Amino acid sequence: MTMPEAEPVDWQDRANVAARSVTALFGRRLLLLPGTHLAAVQWPSNGLKNLIQPWHYWWQAHYVDCLVDAGGRELATGATFDGGGRPSAGRLASRLVTTIRLRNALTFVNNYYDDMAWLALATHRLESLAQETRRPASRRNARVRKTLTLQFDSASTDDLGGGTFWSKKRDFKNTPATAPVALYYARTGQQAKAQRLVDWLNAVLFDESQGLYLDGARLNAAGDVVVEDTAYTYNQGPVLGALLELGGEANLARAAVLVDAVSKRLTVPGRPVIRGEGGGDGGLFTGILVRYLALAARDERLPSGLRATARSLVTGTAEAFWAGRTEKDNGTVVFSPQPHRPAGEAYPAGAAVELSTQLQAWMVLEAAAGLNQPRLTAAAPGAP
Repeated sequence: MTMPEAEPVDWQDRANVAARSVTALFGRRLLLLPGTHLAAVQWPSNGLKNLIQPWHYWWQAHYVDCLVDAGGRELATGATFDGGGRPSAGRLASRLVTTIRLRNALTFVNNYYDDMAWLALATHRLESLAQETRRPASRRNARVRKTLTLQFDSASTDDLGGGTFWSKKRDFKNTPATAPVALYYARTGQQAKAQRLVDWLNAVLFDESQGLYLDGARLNAAGDVVVEDTAYTYNQGPVLGALLELGGEANLARAAVLVDAVSKRLTVPGRPVIRGEGGGDGGLFTGILVRYLALAARDERLPSGLRATARSLVTGTAEAFWAGRTEKDNGTVVFSPQPHRPAGEAYPAGAAVELSTQLQAWMVLEAAAGLNQPRLTAAAPGAP
């Protein structure tokens, strides 16, 4: 007896469910101001509670990136992710960038260079999205890039031999800042700067025994370089992105090593699923790595076996998040912080749900949805 073939997974539809859920549960106006859009850091919440909670600048930057992902799919299908009559993903992303500045005391400058790098990357993609829809270039997005590029230039010094400082304290250089800044430089035509940062990462923070990048380096009281040797999941993502963006034999060979190491060392035992890193900031880590694994899966310069490995990690992690979701009566869903753990266990009835963890699952589903699309830097109807 021949078993019927399983229906193909509609990753586009699943990504739309995630997009609608996050924007519905977390999306708010700032102080009820028209034309503003910002995500609450937890759900359920109210306006006053949002203002007194810690300000998670980099969570909002990844919210912009997720909206750009949804915008690319909107361009491909000609339909907005949230149905007719609702703002497009591109329009929401534009409002969000403007509102980030309002919430951040009328500036895009932040105390942490990695936070600013994520916003710079997201707004660069948003500008590409606008160009795909033949809309005029945004002076605001250009201002963001100019302002933040100056910040990155000031933080990427010869101290400790190179790299980018993590914060305005300027006492620690790490992968979380250096890698996304390198990727930003590579995407904005500053390849020499990007390569110098990647070379520093390779020389100082690449662990040959693991094939992974360690967290960071600082000087101790004696003036010696001390390496913080944790290998976080998300740090591997922007390094992978920078290696692919720069290209060249050495960078692509290192990218292949990195994908292989991720598959062997950063997965749930016995499954092609990237492990979770909990809540808070860690609630974004798996999503960030999967975003860049999806780029590797589609990069024909890499060996076919490595591309297949990257693809299986993307789809395996996406399947795990989807299988563990909790559906709400209003049609929205809540995802677990850990892909291998049901959302109902992580967030039992009445528990506050963190924005970071929901952006993470959305990011992973967008990565899976984009595997078979032509590579777009962005695009969507209604983009700014």
